[in-house]
Amino acid sequence: MNSRNIQISAVAIVVLVLAAGIWWMFGGGGSSSGQADASSTELVALGQQVYAKQCASCHGANLEGEKDWRSRKPDGGLRAPPHDASGHTWHHPDELLFRLTKFGGAAAAPAGFKSNMPAFKDTLSDREVWAVLAYIKSRWPKQIRERRARRAKRMRRTR
Repeated sequence: MNSRNIQISAVAIVVLVLAAGIWWMFGGGGSSSGQADASSTELVALGQQVYAKQCASCHGANLEGEKDWRSRKPDGGLRAPPHDASGHTWHHPDELLFRLTKFGGAAAAPAGFKSNMPAFKDTLSDREVWAVLAYIKSRWPKQIRERRARRAKRMRRTR
């Protein structure tokens, strides 16, 4: 096999691995079968309690994230981002946010990317993870929640 064929094969493998990862991340592999329902007062209240205990130390008591959250720490990992409207959390589908929380940033990050987000699979139940996400979503402005709902609806139609 010549070097060009090896390069093409390597690119094909990378594309297949990325496609499999995207499929898994967006619900193709092992769905968590939950929902981050920000209109559920019970779920939001539970999420607020869990967030305060498990998440606020890194992401801030008011979801504000770490100072200079867009810059890397000395170890190369990113600082904890805000989960309020000023951050990018609301740009991501619920299923991805669930997987990032349950399995940690390293499980979702591309090879070589340093993530300091721990996995909570041994600490929180699936319901508690969904509750935290419901609490976070409940704090976003109405326009953001509506925009996300429209995007989620479009994504469901294309599946």
